[in-house]
Amino acid sequence: MMTWLDGSDAAAVLSTLNLEEQYLLGREAGRTMSRIHAIPAPEDQPNWTQFYNDKIDRKLTAYVRCGIHVEGAEQIIAFIEEQRGLLKDRPQSLQHGDYHCGNMVITKEKMIGIIDFDRMDYGDPWEEFNRISWCAGVSPAFASGRINGYFDNQISETFFPLMALYMATNMISSIPWAIDYGAGEVDVMKREIKKAMDAYDHFQNVVPKWYRR
Repeated sequence: MMTWLDGSDAAAVLSTLNLEEQYLLGREAGRTMSRIHAIPAPEDQPNWTQFYNDKIDRKLTAYVRCGIHVEGAEQIIAFIEEQRGLLKDRPQSLQHGDYHCGNMVITKEKMIGIIDFDRMDYGDPWEEFNRISWCAGVSPAFASGRINGYFDNQISETFFPLMALYMATNMISSIPWAIDYGAGEVDVMKREIKKAMDAYDHFQNVVPKWYRR
């Protein structure tokens, strides 16, 4: 598929660029995501509070039943339970569904393109940040730019706690998801969870260490 696109894998290209270039591309990725989220969800969408709380319940149940323990899982689950109230009255919009640098390309002109729209859905636009740790693992500058570009530097005080909730939910659900793909994928997810736990000081903070204004 990549050979048919005017660009190269963003995750590979970012490491060859300087920090300013990485940051500016992140800002553009953030602005692009905000344009996607400008498309509202249909009015008949299920209530987000109930929908996502049910989703959390399913993911926590799947984790408990999968039989694989992750170090720090108790802290992750406690944080999720404490933050459920943030889901109240959240808006919904179109979502890309898998928005991270692995689904982006960078052209020779250093412009960014978004690919793989096969998971498009509707939901809280801020849920779309639940995979940003994959970007931060490649380039903290790019990940920071994504946030700053999305909000044009006007970041709501509720954003970081809610992003942390969505990331925590994604973390705990990644283990039962990975089982079908083998022990190697489970180990990958365990490493990613450890990185995220370090970034959040085991959820003692809601702003990840890699973020820079």
